[in-house]
Amino acid sequence: MKRPEPEPIDPELAARAAALDVLEAALNRRGGLDEALAGPNFMRLAPQARAFARAMVMATLRHIGPIDRALDTKLSKEPSGNIRNLLRLGAAQLYFMDTPDFAAVDTSVNLASKPMRGMVNAVLRGLQRAGPLSDDPHDFAPPWLLPRWTAAFGAEDALAIARMIVEEPATDLTLRDPAEAESLAAPLDATPLPGGTLRTALRGDITGWSGFHEGQWWVQDAAAAIPARLLHAKPGETALDMCAAPGGKTFQLAAAGAKVTALDRSAGRLKRVTEGLVRMGLTAEVAMADAAQWSDPRTFDAVLLDAPCSATGTFRRHPDVLWNAKPGDIARLVQSQTRLLASAAAHTAPGGRLVYSVCSLEPEEGEAQVASFLARHKDFTLDPITAGEGGAPVASFSDKGWLRVLPHHLDGGIDGFFVARFRRAN
Repeated sequence: MKRPEPEPIDPELAARAAALDVLEAALNRRGGLDEALAGPNFMRLAPQARAFARAMVMATLRHIGPIDRALDTKLSKEPSGNIRNLLRLGAAQLYFMDTPDFAAVDTSVNLASKPMRGMVNAVLRGLQRAGPLSDDPHDFAPPWLLPRWTAAFGAEDALAIARMIVEEPATDLTLRDPAEAESLAAPLDATPLPGGTLRTALRGDITGWSGFHEGQWWVQDAAAAIPARLLHAKPGETALDMCAAPGGKTFQLAAAGAKVTALDRSAGRLKRVTEGLVRMGLTAEVAMADAAQWSDPRTFDAVLLDAPCSATGTFRRHPDVLWNAKPGDIARLVQSQTRLLASAAAHTAPGGRLVYSVCSLEPEEGEAQVASFLARHKDFTLDPITAGEGGAPVASFSDKGWLRVLPHHLDGGIDGFFVARFRRAN
């Protein structure tokens, strides 16, 4: 007997179901947004459906604060299972995408379990009638984070940071050879930024962009490119990139002519570094190791520690980090950073430079680490970063000698970073 053919899956529903899976994974720490976007259910979609699903997820994550505030006015109690996330996706389509209202509502209803369909329909229809979402930046960030930013940077800067949460960023590129900036700017529809980064208005698959297959550039936020520049690595110098993946800083040091050793504890992430080196035509020694416990006896002229952190400064491209971060995470991360800094100090040659950076907006992971490090390592001094170095925005320079890059410091936005440079005594 011939087996019946399976019913075809509605592509509209398939895209939204995949978006729901990605949103669930991104908000429940199951590998985060990047891993979810590389998952089999998502990658199984046709390219157009995949782009639509990704756009839904990103619109939802960037506007969770206002969306949740609106949903809470329509919900008498917290819905079970994945219904909150299903409603978030539906609301994002209603407010921030070109999806027809009936399609946003009907597909959301069809993805809900039968007992919940009436409620999903009623809530989304209610949002249709309710008018625009809140545009108050106080609603854009998780409630516990905005007071922290206010205490650290003042109310004006804290609200300016919050306003950036809902903005979609452009793509920044670091060039293998900065001398090629002029020839690449036009085909990449790009604008040069201070320091040599190109900011492009292009969207979509980067493998089709001019210069990709020739290895002329890699994707790297303008702020993420600053720490390696501040090492001023010279041809022939030895350089250590302690937490190398996904590889941008390793590529910068190698392109400068340094003899680079790149460490990372993840084999999968190191594979990306190796693949990038091949595409760029660059060389580096790549080693899988826990940088905090790396027992290699060598010391290096230049050491870069871009340490694992809360990553709250990366919300422009990874808005899920704000909603995954918890107050208790920061103390744990500070301890890890302290161990990594001790290892970095041990691998810095006498007279050598050490740059410490985190893509975090939290002072415990930045300013406080400087004071703690200098108190423990008397053979190191702060090597002040001066205005004009590294391509950092002028507003980011501190009179204390370090950089505190805030997302609104550059027109069009930039990732939040903290960067300090130290020098070891001879």
